[in-house]
Amino acid sequence: MSDVTIATPLTDLVGVRHPLVQTGMGWVAGPRLVSATAAAGALGILASATMTVEQLRSAVREVKSRTDAPFGVNLRADATDAPERVKIIIDEGVRVASFALAPSRELIARLKDAGAVVIPSIGAKRHAEKVAAWGADAVLVQGGEGGGHTGSVATTVLLPQIVDSVDIPVIAAGGFRDGRGLVAALAHGAAGVAMGTRFLLTSDSTVPDAVKARYLAATVQDVTVTTAVDGLPHRMLRSELVDALERSGRVASLLRAVRHAAAFRRETDMSWARMVRDGLAMKHGKDMAWSQILLAANTPMLLKASMVEGRTDLGVMASGQVAGLIDDLPSCAELVDRIMAEARATLRSLPHAGG
Repeated sequence: MSDVTIATPLTDLVGVRHPLVQTGMGWVAGPRLVSATAAAGALGILASATMTVEQLRSAVREVKSRTDAPFGVNLRADATDAPERVKIIIDEGVRVASFALAPSRELIARLKDAGAVVIPSIGAKRHAEKVAAWGADAVLVQGGEGGGHTGSVATTVLLPQIVDSVDIPVIAAGGFRDGRGLVAALAHGAAGVAMGTRFLLTSDSTVPDAVKARYLAATVQDVTVTTAVDGLPHRMLRSELVDALERSGRVASLLRAVRHAAAFRRETDMSWARMVRDGLAMKHGKDMAWSQILLAANTPMLLKASMVEGRTDLGVMASGQVAGLIDDLPSCAELVDRIMAEARATLRSLPHAGG
């Protein structure tokens, strides 16, 4: 284990050794990956949206049994059972609550009162300012290079804008894989970087080998953005399935979404009534058609087909553009050590930089 460390407001805030975050990727960020990341000195985050409440409790306890290091749980703030999941975070003493959407002021206060660190993910300046005013401890900002649901503004443009607009730590995501990227983010004013694809492509990741091979073979041009999965911009590997989804008509897309909604309901023990309530929560304040909300069921089930079952022909592979630059599968410990050594070497190589 490397003793190369770089202290930042992020390491001070959450108590990790290194300013690196492994993002909460559905079906990917389970106990094995999260505990390996945490043990390596970075912040691992469990993905809870694809777990039942009891599965989440079990996953949290498994991580705690593997490591004493801090870790986090990612939640959907608009889920109807969000309060139950927050209770688990509080009861189990989880250090960080991460949110894919902005949590309410009340939810932030409840978590902070219990001693948890609240870090929402945001994609625009106004969202960062809102959650900062509500008491968020830090924000994670993802530029358009990032995998999964993403925006259109590049990290190098979005990051400094957010850093200049809030006085809490900002974590940069989208396009990061090595020590040079970490130094670049720090130069922009970030307190650390978050990586999904880079941690997915480790030996500690439970993603099937055949799927990892597809990622490793991809070039930068093989990573695309499509709205065909759930109506929202989604960055993933180009595949035969993505091409087929983009050719599908409206009726075929909706029929597929109905099947996936039923499968997701069975997978998560979610009632149809709760799915409707969650759909209403998603729709609230947004210009979303009901058909688009139904299509949202495509995402978790198509991801599960590839990330769990290894069916690249039946599933989609969310991916950051950086996949085109990754060609190995280190352990989390090896990856973190390498990134930190590269960052220190990069800092030393800069003219007049302190070493």
